[in-house]
Amino acid sequence: MVAALKRSSVYSNERIDVGVPSVSDLPPDLAAQLDQRNQGNGLELLFRLPNESTSLVFFDPEYRGVLDHQGYGNEGERQKGRAALDQMTSEVIHQFIGQIGRVLTPRGHLMLWVDKFHVAEGITPWLQGSPLKVVDMITWDKGRIGMGYRTRRRCEYLMVIQKLPVRAKGVWTLHNIPDVWAEKLTKDAAGSHAHTKPVGLQAQLIAATTPPEGLVVDPAAGSFSVMKAAHEMGRRFLGCDLRG
Repeated sequence: MVAALKRSSVYSNERIDVGVPSVSDLPPDLAAQLDQRNQGNGLELLFRLPNESTSLVFFDPEYRGVLDHQGYGNEGERQKGRAALDQMTSEVIHQFIGQIGRVLTPRGHLMLWVDKFHVAEGITPWLQGSPLKVVDMITWDKGRIGMGYRTRRRCEYLMVIQKLPVRAKGVWTLHNIPDVWAEKLTKDAAGSHAHTKPVGLQAQLIAATTPPEGLVVDPAAGSFSVMKAAHEMGRRFLGCDLRG
């Protein structure tokens, strides 16, 4: 497992050797699920992971956010598809994040997808009681116009969250990722799942925060775009979705 890491400032020039867990530390039943599409409950998957067993988790909670809270309805086939999914309550999301905080290594990252409602209202209740802190945000420009009674939705948002102690140098190794990322989904990818996310952006985030052969976890995998990105970057993947 990962050795204890001494505290240092996020602004420190000291370069550190961040301990990296090995997939060989996984229980045999989880090791058998590596690098494939698994059907299952993501919260149960997290419960089975050992403490500090990964340095990167992606999480795209199934909620309707702006649809429910702003009363936009379910216009459009993609929004109808999202509305048909099993929705997570705030309490369930809080449980997920609590477990993510446990399985992340110190200075590990959670990449949390949110909509503009949660950007405006904040996600603090989800993080309450966890060793996690928001350190950055990336806007995904999808290159197409969605629905909306006032402004038309074109973007989604990714909160970059780090497990304490917060540090960038020596942990985040790429420095060419813009905070507005333009990537248009292919027609096939956009139609495959209501939660499909950009493989290119996720691949760069994986490269920035994990070593070769490092483990990437996604407990609500949806279209398994994170798995594709992990494989492109030469990383191992462990994840599941209720629909497989």
